[in-house]
Amino acid sequence: MRVVITRPREQAESFAQALRARGFEPVHFPTIRIAALENPAPIDAALERLHLCDWAIFTSTNAVEAVWARLAHTGLPFPDGVRVAAIGPKTARRLQAHGIRPDFVPHRFLSEAILPGLGDLAGKRVFLPLGDLAADALPAAIETAGGIPLTITAYRTLPAQPDPAGLAALRSGVDAVTFTSGSTARNFVTLLRRAGLDPFHLPGNPAIACIGPKTAAAARAAGLRVHAVAKEHTVEGLLAALEQTKPHHT
Repeated sequence: MRVVITRPREQAESFAQALRARGFEPVHFPTIRIAALENPAPIDAALERLHLCDWAIFTSTNAVEAVWARLAHTGLPFPDGVRVAAIGPKTARRLQAHGIRPDFVPHRFLSEAILPGLGDLAGKRVFLPLGDLAADALPAAIETAGGIPLTITAYRTLPAQPDPAGLAALRSGVDAVTFTSGSTARNFVTLLRRAGLDPFHLPGNPAIACIGPKTAAAARAAGLRVHAVAKEHTVEGLLAALEQTKPHHT
């Protein structure tokens, strides 16, 4: 069973290894790439004020790496007095790799699930580094809870150049396509159309598997039919969802 991975190649190898371990054949077709900011002055200024914040929320490993890249560049330390929340075990592990043990990781790996674990946010400042395409739901929820979100763009999400080998595999037929974010799904449709493929009627009639409900909603909005959504919003959960897609052709 050939499974397409659409996340950036530098973030895909552990997923590919997990697929091989379960007997799948991974096909790399990155649809997005993560890039540094063209103008990092705003995030550098925000990091200079980070010590004034009560919480810092990291919603992805991309946000962690982007922030630590700027901390390294500016020579600023991560302030001791700021409590840290992380969405998802991978994000938590990346923070730990930088010497930060998160104070809170929600059981459900969704942005909105993080608020109950932060306590009373009234008047509290919350540092929130996000990608340039991130939705505004979390900052709005923080404001509704009485908090003061310091929302800053930490990195850019750009369309990838189509991988020739991955494109050839899609032309010949694959069994499943996986999406780990809304941007991977949207750009998948765009890249295939540019390559002259119909993303909605691909050879092999591949199943579409998404890492969570927000990604699934974005895939559906892009016109794709979603066959499976991970119950646990992790790569492991996505693997379990893939197992359930095997009979979808019959």
